[in-house]
Amino acid sequence: MSDDLTEGQTAVVPDGFVINLWQRGFGRTVGPFYSSRDTSTNIEVMAFRVEEHHANGMNNCHGGMLMSFADMAWGRVISNQREVGWVTVRLVTDFISPALMGDWVEGTSEIIAEDGDIFTVAGRIWSGDRMLMTGTGVYKGIRSIRRKAGYREAQE
Repeated sequence: MSDDLTEGQTAVVPDGFVINLWQRGFGRTVGPFYSSRDTSTNIEVMAFRVEEHHANGMNNCHGGMLMSFADMAWGRVISNQREVGWVTVRLVTDFISPALMGDWVEGTSEIIAEDGDIFTVAGRIWSGDRMLMTGTGVYKGIRSIRRKAGYREAQE
C-alpha cells in the first residue's frame, strides 16, 4: 500500500476488499479504490471511502467524484466478464442521495446489451442501505486483455 494514504483511507476496510492497483495519474488523485470479487459469479464491487479530497462545498462527496467513480465501477464489468479494455461513450446518472464524509461507497453494474464492441451497462452506487446513484453507461471495447495474477496485459 502507498505510504501517502491518509489515516482514514487505511482505517476500516470491510472484509473481502483489497486495494486496487491503479495508483497513478487520475486514479492516484481521486483514489484509493478497493474491490471485492465473487469468483463464482465474476461480479466485482468497487469501493472508496469519502475523504476531504472528494468533498464539495457542503462537505459531502462531490457529484463529479461520484460520476468518475460510477464510470470506473460500471465499466469494470466489461473488463471482468469480457476481458476487454474500454473507453466511455456515454454516462447517464441519477443522483438519489448524498455520500457523506467518511461513508464507504460501493458500486457495481451488469451488462444489459452488447452489439459488437459496444456495451451498455446498468449500474448502481450505494453506501450501506442508502442508494446514492443509478444510471447507465455505454462503453466501446478497444482491445482484448488477458488477466494475469495481479495485473492486466494486452493480448497480442
